[in-house]
Amino acid sequence: MKNFRTTIQPEPSKNKITYQTPGLFLGSCFTENIGNRLKELKFPVNVNAFGVLYNPVSVRHGLEILLDHRNFNENDLSFFNDQWFSFYHDTEFSDTDKQACLEKINGTVNLARKHLQNTKYLVITFGTAWVYEYIKFGKVVSNCQKIPAKEFRRFKLGVEDIFVNWAKLINRLEEFNSDLKIIFTVSPVRHWKDGAVENQLSKSTLLLAIHQLKKIFDNIEYFPAYEIMMDDLRDYRFYADDMLHPSKLAVDYIWEQFSKTYFEKDTIEITSEIEKILLAKNHRPFNPNTDSHRKFRENQLKKIRELSEKYDFVDLSNELDFFKA
Repeated sequence: MKNFRTTIQPEPSKNKITYQTPGLFLGSCFTENIGNRLKELKFPVNVNAFGVLYNPVSVRHGLEILLDHRNFNENDLSFFNDQWFSFYHDTEFSDTDKQACLEKINGTVNLARKHLQNTKYLVITFGTAWVYEYIKFGKVVSNCQKIPAKEFRRFKLGVEDIFVNWAKLINRLEEFNSDLKIIFTVSPVRHWKDGAVENQLSKSTLLLAIHQLKKIFDNIEYFPAYEIMMDDLRDYRFYADDMLHPSKLAVDYIWEQFSKTYFEKDTIEITSEIEKILLAKNHRPFNPNTDSHRKFRENQLKKIRELSEKYDFVDLSNELDFFKA
């Protein structure tokens, strides 16, 4: 019988992700899909310290800020539409109060900087080669912050530009952390603003730049999230209602492929046990004041204590407190 589907099965990586290998994630919303899944499963990861970053320049700026040990001050903020914000950050860091904005920014940046010192792997997801340059400052921004479009110059990065600037950055990263491995991905989310052709040109630019980097750096890997979505899951049932973002089912499938690529068998077993605890935590009882629910909670507490004793590197303190309450 013929196969009616093209499947993509990435080769298992030699550089495995475990509960004892810290990771740092930066990039598009797909980075959050994978990074937050790992975080939920108690892996030691730091995810998108600058918020969602879509283009290679913004991701590079974020890493350079971490490497330069730079803290933000009032001069780094702008004000528009009753909000203080940083052009290096997503809107989630904006605030009506200047000091509150700075505290949010510096708090997450300092955490990410400390994390980078001991990080074993860095996951970078590029979403688009298109960038917005704020004309007044002459710099590429991470988010336009709802400022009128006429104040920006929009253009597409070239392969060589991405390659050259990222090659310099990777050399710096290697000097800072010689054990660091880098996993690049391209977001499977379609950027449809300029239509199908420009979306493909943008994604192709990102792919070519990444694969040029991969040729000259031994510590770089590429995980084919984009290709899995385009060629393995090429059916509209794997898209969300906007027909641009992957559906939950698609994200789950790509996560499964990521797990097979980067997890050993024992890591998968631990994640399976933690998933059961999280599922129990999210369970909403019809009546919490019954003997059966009390026994259910006691049983979960027992499982959590057993897991914590068996895997002392996994922090289940939140779940322990939840079932104790």
